[in-house]
Amino acid sequence: MSSVRGAEWFRRVDAVEYVWCLRMNRSCRLPAVRGLFAAVSRLGDGVFWYALILLLPAIYGQAAVFPALRMAAVGIVGVLLYKYLKSRLVRERPYISLVGIVPGTRPLDRYSFPSGHTLHAVSLSILAVASFPELIWLLAPFATLVAASRIVLGLHYPSDVAAGALIGAALALLSMVLAPVAP
Repeated sequence: MSSVRGAEWFRRVDAVEYVWCLRMNRSCRLPAVRGLFAAVSRLGDGVFWYALILLLPAIYGQAAVFPALRMAAVGIVGVLLYKYLKSRLVRERPYISLVGIVPGTRPLDRYSFPSGHTLHAVSLSILAVASFPELIWLLAPFATLVAASRIVLGLHYPSDVAAGALIGAALALLSMVLAPVAP
């Protein structure tokens, strides 16, 4: 997709998603909501995932070493992939492109598509839960909050979040096929 055609395509999608972005971002006017989602987003920058990767072997012992290493590898691939896609697709963030959207926190980079936070939340949650199913009670709500935070804070469109989730799930599943955990 050429950058001109890509930009035009994103402009059309932006118009369709405008109402959802505006509705979700309006909740950010409440300090408690903005504070919650900003904190969740900050943890989703990597802090939560780095801590989880390091804690798994401490909690589960040797059985968690390979899953933690696989999570780290998928995390690195995810960063490289989303940075590459953002540099090629150059979709401006909603608070830049849409009237009435106010950023609830500062973004880590310039472009919006896909959501790297969501990509990592989904991929790393899938991998952790695949090895340690009891973690679903913590990781599913947290991953959902991370994904929602990106829209509420005016940093992503719903399609950015959906694409990040799909890419994250695909990376996790591919890693499980290519490098399954030994029984």
